[in-house]
Amino acid sequence: MLNLSPENSVIQAMPSGSWSSLDKNPLPAGNRMWRNWLVGILVCFLILLFLPWQQNIRSQGKMTTLDPADRPQTIQATIAGRIDGWYVREGQLVRKGDTIVHLTEIKTDYFDPELVSRTENQVVAKAGSIFSYEQKAAALAEQIAAMRQELLLKQEQLVAKVNQVELKLASQEADLVQAQLALSIAQRQFERTDTLFQQGIKSRTDWEDKRQKWQESQAKAVGAANKVGENRQELAVTRLELRNVVNEYNNKIAKAESDRYSTLSDRFAAEGDLNKMQILAENYQHRQQFYYIIAPQDCFITQVVKPGIGETVKEGDPIVTIMPANFELAVEMHIRPMDLPLIEQNGKVSFIFDGWPAIVFSGWPDLSTGTYSGRVVAIDNNIDKNGRYRILVGPNPDDRPWPEALRPGSGVQGIALLGHVQVWYELWRQLNGFPPDYYATGADDKGDKALRAPIKSLK
Repeated sequence: MLNLSPENSVIQAMPSGSWSSLDKNPLPAGNRMWRNWLVGILVCFLILLFLPWQQNIRSQGKMTTLDPADRPQTIQATIAGRIDGWYVREGQLVRKGDTIVHLTEIKTDYFDPELVSRTENQVVAKAGSIFSYEQKAAALAEQIAAMRQELLLKQEQLVAKVNQVELKLASQEADLVQAQLALSIAQRQFERTDTLFQQGIKSRTDWEDKRQKWQESQAKAVGAANKVGENRQELAVTRLELRNVVNEYNNKIAKAESDRYSTLSDRFAAEGDLNKMQILAENYQHRQQFYYIIAPQDCFITQVVKPGIGETVKEGDPIVTIMPANFELAVEMHIRPMDLPLIEQNGKVSFIFDGWPAIVFSGWPDLSTGTYSGRVVAIDNNIDKNGRYRILVGPNPDDRPWPEALRPGSGVQGIALLGHVQVWYELWRQLNGFPPDYYATGADDKGDKALRAPIKSLK
């Protein structure tokens, strides 16, 4: 009642030393312990706020293999067929080249058991026909060469004959000129003798003798003219024969060349058919190899897709799924696009494998137990259909090996380790929803991450 207001308070007027009851009644032990605990927790919390914290990115993943050839795969039927017999069981380990299943033919085009040998005989026969075409083409080429040589000889012969006729014609023309000159002389002599005979100077005998010589000269001139005409006609005939010989042999040569080109065309067509037959023979041989489906590598038979005997399969139908026996494990993780710049090649990642217990302190990985580490091997450049980027992480050669019992497909929880910050900064970042800071790998051998360009939240 005396301390209702500060103006009317009497506490200031009372001496403090007179309160002995307070000294004789201290706080209970429980209250002091609670006070000490609160102070201790506050001090520890303040110390904890300034401890280093390693930022990280968490992501779910699954086990896979580094080499795509070592991942689970399905063996398909290369050809259509009927299952004739199985040589393996599910879960069995088979070696490379071991027979898995045998197929028999179901297409009528391949029922002939001697199909390959008969096709090879056709190939041999077609090769023989090609050889015959080659021989025929060579014979026609020799025939063409012989006809060209014969044409040259005929031309030389007829040219010589033309020259001979021309020389004979020149001689006959000279004889014709001489006969015409003799005729002119004989005619003038006859005319003079006839004039003198009319005058009674010459006798009839002389007149008849000159007349006979004149007629003889006319006969010789006519004979010489006829011979010249005959020789000219013979020269024209010989020249015409020369042209006919050239045309005749050219036609023969053209026909022979046509036959030769036709033979070569048949040869080329036969070569095309031979190539087709050879391809068919090779295809038939390879098709017979596809009757036996063999293991492409050392592997385990995981599941038979087409069980039973007598079941038919189509080309490309799955027959059996296998898991390679020898593989190098890796972890496939998917991260958000905003976290992609924080992941770099050869970056360190910690893992918690399904089935292996672990105690994890995400901010203090050195205090964690039961975790395994790896190094980033590959980072995809394209985003997947779920809006995330895929990274592939392999084992860390500097850390303990991964468990041998791991198999592709098992679940993994990955923790990508980033740079170091203080706890208060990490709490402030988490409360504000900011991404982790961007760090780059330093040049030191330990591979510690140094702060290069932090993304300040205040900016």
